[in-house]
Amino acid sequence: MTIAAHTNNNPGIATGVWTIDPAHSTVGFSVRHLMVSKVRGRFGAFTGTITIADNALESGLDASVEMTSVDTGDAGRDGHLRGADFLDVETFPTMTFASTSLNAVGGNYALAGNLTIKGVTKPVTFALEFDGVATDPWGNTKAGFSATAEINRKDWGIEWNAVLEAGGVLVGEKVKIQLDIEAAKA
Repeated sequence: MTIAAHTNNNPGIATGVWTIDPAHSTVGFSVRHLMVSKVRGRFGAFTGTITIADNALESGLDASVEMTSVDTGDAGRDGHLRGADFLDVETFPTMTFASTSLNAVGGNYALAGNLTIKGVTKPVTFALEFDGVATDPWGNTKAGFSATAEINRKDWGIEWNAVLEAGGVLVGEKVKIQLDIEAAKA
């Protein structure tokens, strides 16, 4: 369901506050490894609220991610990511995102906002899809969203790398962020 399918910039979602359901949502990422493959990971602990305005394009999102919850499926790598070489979770325990604008792009949206990692705040724009609204078997109204963005980790001071003997580097600079969000009407 998209803005283009509705009038008055209302995509068919009720106005008000929606709370992100972490049990049915994913905050994931992928990054090149050895320049030949990708490592995927996710954060298991996060919170967020989506405020839907009468005009959907005036809606907003505020979210926070607990950096200690990073999980790539490898305990050694996860420990390295939590350390000072990468996320430095002891000093910077959270990553936050606060939206600044929402624009219609074709049948979807561009969600712009400020992403803060390691105390550095930079603008990021997510390609956002509204996936619809449904009622679960217990009568709760849920909405679904998918979003992606690509960032350069060095823009947030995440510089560590190792040069490979055959050329190139161990870890790519570009990080793709993938969000699959289910939110409940508050």
